[in-house]
Amino acid sequence: MTSISTSRPLLLGHRGARRYVPENTLPAFDLTLEHGCDGFEFDVRLTADRQSIICHDPKLGDIEVASETYARIVKRYGLGSLPGLMLRTRGSLPEASLVLNLEEVMARYSDRVFFDIELKVPGLEDLVAATIKQHPAKRGYVVSSFFPDVVKAVAQRGLTTGFICDTQRELARWTGLPGEYVIPHYKLVSRPVVEEIHAGGRKVFVWTVNDERQMRRLAEWGVEGIISDDTALLVRTLLAFGS
Repeated sequence: MTSISTSRPLLLGHRGARRYVPENTLPAFDLTLEHGCDGFEFDVRLTADRQSIICHDPKLGDIEVASETYARIVKRYGLGSLPGLMLRTRGSLPEASLVLNLEEVMARYSDRVFFDIELKVPGLEDLVAATIKQHPAKRGYVVSSFFPDVVKAVAQRGLTTGFICDTQRELARWTGLPGEYVIPHYKLVSRPVVEEIHAGGRKVFVWTVNDERQMRRLAEWGVEGIISDDTALLVRTLLAFGS
């Protein structure tokens, strides 16, 4: 359940404030909050030694995440050395820590953000449950995935769960899955879709919304959260919505 009481949607950064700084890094997460968002979505994978790593793609630089240990990945890309990555710092942003794990993120932000924790692979469910227990998300969370079996496994552990989808065929599967949230791509969303999901007792987060008119339209339709690359625009557009 969302613990933030508001008449507007939750405003969430997509992998942090990725339009402005490298995604899934401390600067991206910090800037999301500096802009005024309620929290952020981020991606979790497993390393070869079954440690969590905050990473969207299967590879980090030239390293296959699932085939390497966390310690060796940190040694290679621990701080600001990812090839081709230009860090645009501003204000009080820290250096770019390019390798994070779930425990580090939860420990740093658990008292002040809403988390959308996307599991990119199966096998993370117990680790995520233990980390959330150790660092309770005081402003709420959802553990989300594209994979129905992961959604089911997360729900079996008593965690707040969301199903992500980016095709009509996938969207139709939400009624057969457990969980509190349905998280469709913006191209799948219409007012009737939102109403249908609400009628089924679920909440709606929409990704990735980078257009001002679309942000306003989704807020008017009553979605519970909007995920955007452009966190500054999202806040500027919707922070006062419904007030």
